[in-house]
Amino acid sequence: MVMWGLWGFFAKLATNYIPPMDAYIFEISGMLLVGIVTISLLRFRPTGHPQGMLFATLAGIVVGIGTILFFFAVSRGRSSVVVTVTALYPLVTLLLGFLFLQEPLTMKQLIGIGFALLAIILLST
Repeated sequence: MVMWGLWGFFAKLATNYIPPMDAYIFEISGMLLVGIVTISLLRFRPTGHPQGMLFATLAGIVVGIGTILFFFAVSRGRSSVVVTVTALYPLVTLLLGFLFLQEPLTMKQLIGIGFALLAIILLST
């Protein structure tokens, strides 16, 4: 939670000084640094099923696109609103799990979705 909070804060600070695409490129540089250190510490050797690797790659692609869009949003809007609305991403995961993985939605989750949608409305006004 702390790291994600710092991420949103630093992203807003970055876009106060440089264009969103520049901020994204520098963010990638930081991620590569962490990735290289992680690979070397774990002595990484790829294993697994091709479908798992495909889905992991797709996850990387959508997070990259999402991050680009996040930098544009935070450069134009208040970080408190952009970061909070972005943090409601589990709504998308819940709905996709329900629609494609036949994961059940409980009454508690449905109420949570309602509150999350209300939060979006309240934050955006």
